[in-house]
Parts: sequence; structure tokens; C-alpha cells
Amino acid sequence: MKNLVQLLRRIEAGGKSLDLLRKFVADKTFPIVEDGQATFFFWDGQPAETVHLVHWVFGLETSQAFNRIGNTDAFWLTVDLPERSRIEYKFEVVRGGKRSWVRDPLNPRRAYDPFGSNSVVAMTGYTDPPWADREPFVKPGRMETLGVRSEVWGAERLLRVYTPAEYNPRKTYPLLVVHDGDDYLNFARMDGVLDTLIHRHEVMPLVVAFTTAGPKRNEEYAANPLQARFLVDEVLPALQRGFGISPDPRERGLMGASFGGVSSLYTAWHHPGQFRQLLLQSGSFVFTEVGHHGRPPLWDPIVKFVNEFREDPARVDARLFLSCGTFESLIYYNRSLVPLLRSAGLDTKFVEARDGHNWVAWRDRLRDGLTWLYPGRLRMIYE
Repeated sequence: MKNLVQLLRRIEAGGKSLDLLRKFVADKTFPIVEDGQATFFFWDGQPAETVHLVHWVFGLETSQAFNRIGNTDAFWLTVDLPERSRIEYKFEVVRGGKRSWVRDPLNPRRAYDPFGSNSVVAMTGYTDPPWADREPFVKPGRMETLGVRSEVWGAERLLRVYTPAEYNPRKTYPLLVVHDGDDYLNFARMDGVLDTLIHRHEVMPLVVAFTTAGPKRNEEYAANPLQARFLVDEVLPALQRGFGISPDPRERGLMGASFGGVSSLYTAWHHPGQFRQLLLQSGSFVFTEVGHHGRPPLWDPIVKFVNEFREDPARVDARLFLSCGTFESLIYYNRSLVPLLRSAGLDTKFVEARDGHNWVAWRDRLRDGLTWLYPGRLRMIYE
């Protein structure tokens, strides 16, 4: 911020703004992070009328206006952000009366999701976990495709099945079934995470089935009994036929983020005793005390289910790991479920992070969840 103040003063004093801006941009890494603040800077050499910061932080004004520097086409904005936080964002730039969202041209750091990519700012204390990428000396597990002819959905569904490097078909292994499997593989690189954590003996060797929804993903995952039947009556038997899966339901788990978390909890609650390990990330567990939930009709079955679940949580009969970002609107619902689950006698762990509703946030919590639900030898000795 000190350097920005100096730039502003020099330009206001009649300095050669173009030369000053070039030097300022060349000498800095953007956004500028210091003293609990992030200073965003926009200048691409083209005329602009206004610039706004667009982010996904619940509790902050969604779109915040930048300040123009003198008569230039350079803009800045400083935002207070806590340590260890991570934020994805874009800039809304108005040119000729037309608005467009762009990534920060001065920031090479990106995060990807099914809709494209965002720019990223990481505050002091946040680092990408070292286990997020497969280490070069780690032997990778095997990925293979399994087709499941589904009477429930009236079409074949493809699963991508991970087996650990030490997999032996004559043995049996714990099982984890993952919603939004392609996204966990593409944007959280979960296969590499598994390789590293299993190699380190932090997670026990296990079989992981990555499932992916059809074209109406939200409807399928929105507390839908058809999806629960698909998992219990079709996916699980297919995996048991094709792989060495433990017959003990205490070693079988479901996992998902957002609506995938809802579908995981819904399946375990409506089919108790089938999956007794749950890894739920940023679950869309919206409920009501009175009145309407205030969301689109897609949420109606979810709210109905969560309201019912809260009346009888013990029926789920599972261990639960929950995580959620403090910058999400869903944080209230996730926090509220934790004491309810524990009061029902359910073994529950809850982790929060200063991040939002995105794939990197979910990746960063994988180690916490996997080591707690499926602890390897190292974890069992030292924790």
C-alpha cells in the first residue's frame, strides 16, 4: 500500500503517468498482499470507464468499485481480508457501456472449475498443501472405467475406479464412492492426492469409485431417491462384483460436495447400514425453522429432507466428516448440523477454512477427511 500511495502522489503531482505505471507494474506482484489487506490493481493500457471487483465471499459486498488513478485508465481497490484466507475473483470492466468479466491480467494465478477459471488471491499464511500433487517418486494407482447399465436412469453410467498401487484382487479393500467424480479428478486432482497419502501411510489403501451425474446433475443430487437407489442397488453391487470390496459397511463410504454432499447424506439416511463413512464438503444442507427457505424450487426436496433428517439424525448410523468455507452462505447450515449430529451420538468431525465454495477449497480439505475416515498406519500410530 505504501508503494501505491507513492504512485498516486507522483501522478497527482504531474509525473509522467505512463512511465510511472509501467514501472509500478513491472516491480510488483498482484494483488499486493500486506498487513491483512489485498490491493487489487487494474491497468491493461486500454480505456475503461469503471472497474469492479467480483468475488464469492459471503458477507462482503459482491461487487466493489475500484478507484481511478487521476486521469489514467488505471484503477485500484484495497480490501481487508484475514490471514490464511484464499479468494477467487474476477474484474468487471465497463468499456463503451458494455460490461465484461475478465480475469486479473496482472495475476497469473488461476483456479479452474467446470465453468472456466478465476483469478486467485492468497493471503499471508495460506499455501497450497504439499500433498496436493503426486510426488515424483510415488507410484500411481490404477484408473479404469466400469460401465453400469442402470435401470434407475435408463442408460449406461460410467464409473472411473481407482485402485491403489498395491492393489491385489485376492484381497478386500475399503470403498469410497464419490459424487461429481470427474470434477474431483479434474479440479481437485484427487487421484494424485490418494496416491501421495496412501504412499505416506496416512490413508489406508482403498478403492475409490468416481461417479458422475447425467445432464440434470442438480435434480439427480437434490435428495433424489432415484440417485440413492442407483448407488445402493446398482453401483455398489457392480463394484463388489468387479473389485475386492470389503463386505463390512463400516468400511464403505460416500462423499460429495455441495449437492453431492446432500445426495451422500440422503443415501446413507434412507439406506442405513449400507455406507457408514461420510465425507461431506460444503453440503447444501438448507433447512427451515418456520416459513419458506427463500430459494428456487430445486431446493424444495433438499429442505424437506434436511428438516426430516434433523428430527432423526441417528438413523444415518455413520461416522461423518464435514467441511465448509467460512466465506460461504452455507456455513450457517453446516455449523448448525454439527452439535445436532454429536448429540445424537454420531462420531463427527467438522473443519472450517477461510475459503469459498470451490474445488480448490474442497481439495485442501481432502487430507483432513480421508485421514480421519480411513486412517493409515502412520495416522493410527501418531494420532
